[in-house]
Amino acid sequence: MQLSLSVRIAEEFHSKEEASMPLGDLARLAKRCGYGALCMRASQVGVPSTPEAVEEAADCLAETGLAVSMVTGDFDTVYNNDNGPSALRDISPYLDLAKRLAAPRIRVAVKQESDIAHAQRAADEAAERGIQLVHQCHTLSLFETVESIERTLAAIDRPNFGLVYEPANLELCGQDYGQATIERLANWIFNVYLQNQILKPDGALTLPTWCAGDVSFDLISVHTPGGVDFARVFAGLKAIGYDGTVTVHQSAQPGETPEESAGGTADFLRGLI
Repeated sequence: MQLSLSVRIAEEFHSKEEASMPLGDLARLAKRCGYGALCMRASQVGVPSTPEAVEEAADCLAETGLAVSMVTGDFDTVYNNDNGPSALRDISPYLDLAKRLAAPRIRVAVKQESDIAHAQRAADEAAERGIQLVHQCHTLSLFETVESIERTLAAIDRPNFGLVYEPANLELCGQDYGQATIERLANWIFNVYLQNQILKPDGALTLPTWCAGDVSFDLISVHTPGGVDFARVFAGLKAIGYDGTVTVHQSAQPGETPEESAGGTADFLRGLI
């Protein structure tokens, strides 16, 4: 498995549009901490970026020797809002961005049944360019529950359209995230995202879900015990022979710098891998 660091580590949880450090500094941080790739988001470079900014990003990554594990090309997808699926209606700019950054996959959003036809057409265009489209396990989408994820992926029915397996969102929705679920979805798991939380009625954060109403929780670092059972997650991934990217998808928590967060999490995950 290859460790990837999401540029989200240089974003705030509720403010995902502004980066707190330049890409060069973030890339060097990732390299120092032992990551092999960055997961790119529009806070650093995306479809709205100028061609010059995209070229600078590509040059920076080449200099540091980091791959790009995935591209999330706009803020609507990041926020999973009603405009999130719009990329599926015009996927070409996202494919151009992914190609320039040598990224093998693009994260997209599917919110309702009518998005499925657009997902199929976008996947067909992406296949012509050797790129995968993926959808994260995510609240307020057709990827909330295991049953809905399975049903939606079967309906899209494209070999290059798969899943970013993310246990924390499944936990928020009251879903099992262990080996049984991983085995059930194994053929579609193209990428893995990891973030951590402790569910509690008086948690500092509350997110709405379609299947379980409002759910409250506290965010904690991936390497902090007491939240998601990552030993279960990795047991499941090993059971299906998963050998792809594992991405740390979380901003640094209060009291730790991005480097402390990235380094501690990398050490923890290397132990599980």
